[in-house]
Amino acid sequence: MSPLLVLIVAVLATSYAGPIVRFAAAPALAIAFWRLALVLPVTGGLAVLEGSREQGAGSSVTRQQLLPAPRSLLPLMTLSGLLLALHFWSWIASLRFTTVASSVVLVSLKPVFAWGIAAAWLREHPTRAEAWGIALAVIGASLIGVGDARLSSGALGGDVLALLGALTGAGYYVIGRRVRQTVGIWRYATAVYAVAAAALALLALARSMPLVGFARRDWTVFGAMAAGPMLIGHTGMNYALRHFRATTVNVAALGEPVGATLLAWIIPAIHEVPRPLALGGGVLVLIGIGLSLGAGSGEPRNPGPSARGQPLPGVSSASADPGAAPRGYRGDGT
Repeated sequence: MSPLLVLIVAVLATSYAGPIVRFAAAPALAIAFWRLALVLPVTGGLAVLEGSREQGAGSSVTRQQLLPAPRSLLPLMTLSGLLLALHFWSWIASLRFTTVASSVVLVSLKPVFAWGIAAAWLREHPTRAEAWGIALAVIGASLIGVGDARLSSGALGGDVLALLGALTGAGYYVIGRRVRQTVGIWRYATAVYAVAAAALALLALARSMPLVGFARRDWTVFGAMAAGPMLIGHTGMNYALRHFRATTVNVAALGEPVGATLLAWIIPAIHEVPRPLALGGGVLVLIGIGLSLGAGSGEPRNPGPSARGQPLPGVSSASADPGAAPRGYRGDGT
């Protein structure tokens, strides 16, 4: 399947996460836990099938690419799961204090943080046009945040939680970019989601917060969050990380606030009418997305190892395509 198509579907699947979570009365920790826990039987079963197919494959290159030494990547996958847990908790908690539009857009500042982390660790740099696109998206998202800051201190606190979600989400995706060069999608997703779910369960236990006994509507929200934004959305983006840079995937994810804001506007039970300042910011975000994703024909000014056909830092030549960049990478940001 086309990685670009998977990425587009994944972004669409995440769009209703913000609006639908407003219908749940359950605490943020419970929502975050169950959206992860409910997908584990599916990803776990697919991970077993994935391993069986690879063991029976005739290509030794495929087995080398997708069957790395577990011990070498276990710390990174564990850290990725912990960052994902914090990302979910802070984002869902932010929705209690701020609007859907502000929370989703501010969390979507992940490209900014991903840019810095990927440049320092993976030596992957966006093109000049993509950098301008990210800058426009940041300005647009900041306008939405300023609009909320004028409303109340509570809204500002929600914006801070959303920004924390952006930082932790960026780290999660950059680690995924590194690990997904050698680990199959279903085993990676299962390991990371399991760590994140366990971390959230321990946090709920420490805070004496129940994870069961919720109303039927809460369980409906849990299931909807797991099926769409989690199984299709996050897993689809993790799949794309093998073919696209973390910054590119995060820029594409900025399309999520567009759908989320529209849904929050048209759903009668929410009916959050965007403020003029938020509308202006949203336009800038869309322009930034178009500019960033349309910058696919330029050569990076400072191409990292993957752009020069070398493995990413920490990826051995035995586990990467010999003398080739990650599949689908054209040295132009995708």
